[in-house]
Amino acid sequence: MQNLQSAQASNKVPDIVQVGWAYTNYFGSNFKYLTPTAAQSKFDKNSHFITKNFTKRTLSFAKDSNGKLVGLPYSLSTPILYYNKTMLDKYGIKASDLATWEGVSGAAKKIKAASGNYGLYIQEPGDTWAQQAVLLSNGAKIIQKGKAAFDSKKGQAAYQLYQDMVVKDKTALHTPWAQGMDAFVNGKVAIAYTTVAQASHVKSSVNFDVQAITSPHFKGQKAVVPVGGSMLAITAQKTAQQKAAWVFEKYMYDNSSLVTWSKGTGYLPPTSSALKDPTFKSYVNDNPMLKPAIAQIDTAVPWTSFPKNGLDAEQTMIDARDKILAGSSVKSTLKAAQEKINEQQ
Repeated sequence: MQNLQSAQASNKVPDIVQVGWAYTNYFGSNFKYLTPTAAQSKFDKNSHFITKNFTKRTLSFAKDSNGKLVGLPYSLSTPILYYNKTMLDKYGIKASDLATWEGVSGAAKKIKAASGNYGLYIQEPGDTWAQQAVLLSNGAKIIQKGKAAFDSKKGQAAYQLYQDMVVKDKTALHTPWAQGMDAFVNGKVAIAYTTVAQASHVKSSVNFDVQAITSPHFKGQKAVVPVGGSMLAITAQKTAQQKAAWVFEKYMYDNSSLVTWSKGTGYLPPTSSALKDPTFKSYVNDNPMLKPAIAQIDTAVPWTSFPKNGLDAEQTMIDARDKILAGSSVKSTLKAAQEKINEQQ
């Protein structure tokens, strides 16, 4: 986004950009772009391309806070729970024990006590996507009516369980994403909560039986996952370039193009036809860890995108995560982060 701002200032914007879901509102408010609906109307005799290829839920991922379609969904992912079945079997832990976060915590304690290994790692990249999933799965809200709303009793309880595992029980690992995944594939962590886009890396790196299941939930709640990935948006300003961008996008959404992209990146295709494509189905059969992620797409919710100052809001949430996992008060840290974000909205 920062690079795109510089490009726009010098009038050298690309014709198409790939925008992460967390910045949908930030992109829509700060850049000049052509909506997919307008491009379809302007350049396409087929007025049903969008509605034919994308479900209403999938399109909702690419809409801003005013319900305007900013781009077309391109890369989709959901967080899933990978587990070292070899290790879990050794200590009498079943996959069904990991259906709830309380169950994951209990399994992690058992593994730590028996082996000294960490039980859990939740991804910690430069965003809070996975942490948002944890909060949402306890019934908490990240945003409500355009304002941050994660500082609630349910939000605090979810983060408290997470902090207790890291700080108090020392059953969960707190480290940057690359190191955390290295620890998992090297057998030092039993369970990893991360994107399905890591499936290929995990499969090719481990020397144990690794499997994956859908995202856990807290007792009495339902698992809720925010969709990961990105959309494609047209930033070309001249008509000829806009038309070419639309034609190119349609090519990118051919089943063969999407399946090639999915195989190369680990992301899930955004169209119903690509998900049903025989080539993709065959790929999934050979890579069964994708199945829980696909199962979650139909119930996934949009990744939180704040209407204003989206870059700053995400950084504030990252800072809050890191402070909490370092031992700071969950209640006061979430309160301060929410207030800071809402002052900027």
